[in-house]
Amino acid sequence: MQHRCLVAAALFALAACAALDPRTPRIVEIDGIVAEAAQLARAPATEQKAALARAQQAFLADASAANRLRLATFLATLPEPLRDDARAGQLLEPLADTREPGYGRFAAFLAAQVAEHARLAREAERTARERDRSDKERDKREEALRQQLEALRTIERGILEREERLRRRDK
Repeated sequence: MQHRCLVAAALFALAACAALDPRTPRIVEIDGIVAEAAQLARAPATEQKAALARAQQAFLADASAANRLRLATFLATLPEPLRDDARAGQLLEPLADTREPGYGRFAAFLAAQVAEHARLAREAERTARERDRSDKERDKREEALRQQLEALRTIERGILEREERLRRRDK
């Protein structure tokens, strides 16, 4: 009986260690996704486009968490015009859970990065619009000043012409 209890306890301990093993399938899959995304970041645009197409095909064929996470990672990390933060955020939303190790935490982390990137893009757009508005206002002020300057020059020419006529008449 004691022997069976010891065996059961050992099996339970091994199962617990396996659950904590950093090489669990989900962690290995996430590591592979991150490695592939890092490799694609340095790849030529054609290879990036092909990898994104393969990830989309895989997700359409099987909407598993791994395929969803791979596609979202590519959409979030590839450069423009392949980058699509909105779609990446939609794909990550059902997975993102900081309490779930593996997919959940990585999806939550990536979703936060996507949201921050989107916020920065909105801020850059807002700043560009403000700059354009400011530039237009400056251009209007410059044009008004040019017109005032031209009006002053016209007045000055008129005064000089009048003075010249008066000098001629007085001679």
